[in-house]
Amino acid sequence: MSTDRKLLRLCSVSDVSANRPMRCEAEKSVYAVFRLGAEYFVISDACTHGPGSLSEGYVEGSEVECPFHSGRFDIRTGFATEPPCTEPVNTWKVHIVDEQIFIDPAETSAAGCAR
Repeated sequence: MSTDRKLLRLCSVSDVSANRPMRCEAEKSVYAVFRLGAEYFVISDACTHGPGSLSEGYVEGSEVECPFHSGRFDIRTGFATEPPCTEPVNTWKVHIVDEQIFIDPAETSAAGCAR
């Protein structure tokens, strides 16, 4: 990782439980942080179909269901997996440093859509 990246701290790894998303607000953005097994994932907290908060959603396997209209997203890729959702959510690569979860906010995955 190059030293010119600015990593943004979201939370501690101990703050995130399996199958229970965590909502993190940082630098005027809201993120949903997930733990699937031993891996951590960060996606945008906002559903791309409506006003649902994905950190309040139901996790089943590697998908999160939006509590607003039951559309689903793959937590690992951000892709919409169940209607009415069709547009992916932004995802970020997780960096763990000293048991803290960080992302580079300027670096979203190719699956995510620009906001």
